[in-house]
Amino acid sequence: MPRDAQGHLVPGRIAPALPIPAGIPRPEYVGRPGPREYTGDDIYSPAEIELIRESGRIAAQAIEAVGAAIRPGVTTNELDVIAHEFIVGHEAYPSTVGYRGYPKAVCTSINEVVCHGIPDDTVLVEGDIINLDITAFQSGVHGDLNKTFIVGTASPDASALVERTQEALARGIKAVAPGREINVIGRAIESYAKRFGYGVVRDFTGHGVGTAFHSGLVVPHYDAAPDFGTVMVPGMVFTIEPMLTLGTPEKPGTVAWDLWADDWTVTTRDKSLTAQFEHTIVVTERGADILTLP
Repeated sequence: MPRDAQGHLVPGRIAPALPIPAGIPRPEYVGRPGPREYTGDDIYSPAEIELIRESGRIAAQAIEAVGAAIRPGVTTNELDVIAHEFIVGHEAYPSTVGYRGYPKAVCTSINEVVCHGIPDDTVLVEGDIINLDITAFQSGVHGDLNKTFIVGTASPDASALVERTQEALARGIKAVAPGREINVIGRAIESYAKRFGYGVVRDFTGHGVGTAFHSGLVVPHYDAAPDFGTVMVPGMVFTIEPMLTLGTPEKPGTVAWDLWADDWTVTTRDKSLTAQFEHTIVVTERGADILTLP
């Protein structure tokens, strides 16, 4: 069981890659060191938005299928198999597979892992919290979301963190409106998180998504004004995905984190618990429409 004497996560054994049917179209970055530079914008037509919604629906249904299997004794590799088979079974491509070398269909981030945990032989135990991050690619577009689950029964602090992080996402989405700068999203999230003394991870952000997995648009989850002043307009598509921690931010407000040797797994430096929720949304005339619902 890959945990140290204090119960903190350590790298485990990663299973071999799972097959993806040849008939499922691949994103352009598969087989390459990284994606090509995205030269488009983040605004999509109604028809394109419906395609993103369908990819988002597949990803959301995959997360629900994986979430239903979460219990003590299950390994994160077993969860990856469920995600992989669900996505390819719906004739979509798991966007993370082959993205800058990432090997699996889901990111499984447990307890102090902020994001990008790679599924392996780590066994879930009672009281863990685990984030599942899944993106599906179909019809030339990606739909991206994540959700944090509780394994069995967690501590009151952990349960509250999960509940409040989900509420932070809801408040970020509620702040979306055409004509507003994109940094109002982070202001809404951080002002809520501060009420509970939570840290807000600044170095990993929301992003433009659609024909590109990451378009280059940055959506901060903290009060970044006057920076990140992109004005939201109808048809703009991006993710909002706040990461909150039980640890307190270091001056000047950043949460300290470490990166494992796999170049993916990010953990809080103080090993404090962290939770995350994410949706892909489109800006509408009246606010936001969530594109990653099951």
